[in-house]
Amino acid sequence: MSDPSPLGPRLAQKYRRLRRRNHPMLPHEGIVEGEQTAMGGRSGALRASVFGLNDGLVSNLSLIFGFAGASVDNNVVILAGIAGLLAGAFSMGAGEYVSMKVQRELFERLIHLEAHEIGVDPELERDELTGIYVERGIPRDLAERVSEAVMRDPRLALDTHAREELGLDPSELGSPWGAAGSSFVFFAIGAIVPVLPFLMTEGTAAVVTSALISGATLFAAGALLTRITGRPALLSGLRMLGIGAAAATITYVVGSLLGATVA
Repeated sequence: MSDPSPLGPRLAQKYRRLRRRNHPMLPHEGIVEGEQTAMGGRSGALRASVFGLNDGLVSNLSLIFGFAGASVDNNVVILAGIAGLLAGAFSMGAGEYVSMKVQRELFERLIHLEAHEIGVDPELERDELTGIYVERGIPRDLAERVSEAVMRDPRLALDTHAREELGLDPSELGSPWGAAGSSFVFFAIGAIVPVLPFLMTEGTAAVVTSALISGATLFAAGALLTRITGRPALLSGLRMLGIGAAAATITYVVGSLLGATVA
């Protein structure tokens, strides 16, 4: 007996399994606050900004607390903090640039090959597009008509094949310079936060103040991130705060032990 579902037996079984799990990617009831938009897209700049700020704050806080735990001179702590800021910011910026550049070149090559295939054998590419639509539950006769219409326009054909076959948006392949700049700037912003108290005071007062403002910044960054992710602000803020606090505590203890050993 054949499966009556237009999705086909395997696809229909997968969708039934997802429904039983109340999968969030399937249509479901709930409150929708306004029209949904893709915030940040796939350019990589938003991701680089978020990770840059978090990495700059956590890594430099850990570095500074390691030196502070070793009870070194305040000027040494400041020097370590500034050095960590510059080294980390340049490293993050360069790493993001190379990563996004390679990724963009790979995507451009895939799209170029797809354009070549469309030019050489458009009938085969039309059949492939029809097959994709059929697998997604569109009746074959309608899928064939849509594919035929799409393939009449070379630009539309390439754009559609890139999205449907490769999963790429040709207009948003990522900006290497945008990702590098965002990563550099936000890493520096995050990294300067734990250094500021040591520029104004020293000793225990500087350590406590640095811990407080760094913790507040980590919590705020995690909470603000939920405006994009839609997750609970308190949970996200506490998660980032907990990660930063754990890293700083460990390096402070290690610094204290090493400082005592050296002394």
